Amino acid sequence: QVQVMESGGGSVQSGGSLRLSCAVSGYGDTAYCLGWFRQVPGKKREGVATLDSDGRAYYAESVKGRFTVSQDNAKNTLYLQMNNLKPEDTATYYCAAATGLGCLIYNVWGQGTQVTVSA
Repeated sequence: QVQVMESGGGSVQSGGSLRLSCAVSGYGDTAYCLGWFRQVPGKKREGVATLDSDGRAYYAESVKGRFTVSQDNAKNTLYLQMNNLKPEDTATYYCAAATGLGCLIYNVWGQGTQVTVSA
């Protein structure tokens, strides 16, 4: 069974950088897609950056040009490099995997890692 675990959150000042990591395990021969999401208390979870089955990246408009998602297949790890962070990026960030056909539904979620950006 696929499992994901995030790491790398923390506190940073506005304009700073952080890199999140997501370790993937238990996938066997299961094909999957990975993505990053975030949530602020009281608001809906939103997609930040995802990779489709062909490895193409998709970004939320609010993070384009600042965040970069990448995957190291040899290490079974997904990364999210976050530059020029803003206070509005403060959220709990989740790594998720979509294991179904076409990667339509993200059905495996990590516990989340907190990112706090101060002004």
